[in-house]
Amino acid sequence: MNITAQMVKELREKTQAGMMDCKKALVETEGDMEKAVVWLRERGIAKAGKKAGRVAAEGLCSYAIDGNKAVLYEVNSETDFVAKNEKFINLVERIGEILVASNATNTQEALAVEVEGKTLETYIMEVAGVIGEKITLRNVSVLNKSDDEIFGAYKHMGGSIVALVVLKNGDAEKAKDVAMHAAAQNPKYISKNDIPADKLAEEREIILHQALNENKESAKPKPEFIISEKIVPGRLDKELKEICLLSQAFVKNPDQTVEAYLGKATVEALTRLKVGDGIEKKEEDFAAEVAAQAGLNK
Repeated sequence: MNITAQMVKELREKTQAGMMDCKKALVETEGDMEKAVVWLRERGIAKAGKKAGRVAAEGLCSYAIDGNKAVLYEVNSETDFVAKNEKFINLVERIGEILVASNATNTQEALAVEVEGKTLETYIMEVAGVIGEKITLRNVSVLNKSDDEIFGAYKHMGGSIVALVVLKNGDAEKAKDVAMHAAAQNPKYISKNDIPADKLAEEREIILHQALNENKESAKPKPEFIISEKIVPGRLDKELKEICLLSQAFVKNPDQTVEAYLGKATVEALTRLKVGDGIEKKEEDFAAEVAAQAGLNK
């Protein structure tokens, strides 16, 4: 039977399952819409799809390393409780094994990776159906190194934060220490040289306006050239030092910078992930919800 795009669209609207899953379900059931829904539900795909509107902002970040390749990724769940579930933890580990053995370089490519005769996206949805929560994969990235470089990785609280660095002319201890520092201090860049020119200009403009506004309120205002040529450069330099890895005070010894700790070693790459970062979480008012269910809010 010919499976049309309209049929796939209709099944997708009924189940919220992925397009490829809907097409496969229709093929397997010879175009029977109701049987296709059952086929998806039996595999946990439709059940998980119904949770599409929920917010999955908990979960774990992780990494997998194989030789000169490392993959970092985040698997989100709806609740912290499920993130501690053995099935969820096993899923996170399995995803790492799959990704590091694949050619995927981003989340979209990762979801399309074939595993056990299905896409990774479908595989995750099936496990989500068993667990009973929406589970999503995001922030997939790949770091590669050469034979003379070393990976340093650090995982905080089982995966609430993960950081990974590539070090040259260093050793395993320094690599792990720098990864731990990055997890704790969240540097935005490796050094000031990595900051884009437009970002520098934007920060300078913000600091300039702040300083000018402060100057207006001052009992003894300074000449504007003092503000722009003396105060602003100093404040900008201080701010940049705080967001750049090499110039930050090293967490294990705040008396020296990360650059001083590294010595001859250099950081070639840095990636950091934090669970739920950038996801807008829904604010729950449980008191109001309970009151409403009890008929107290009228």
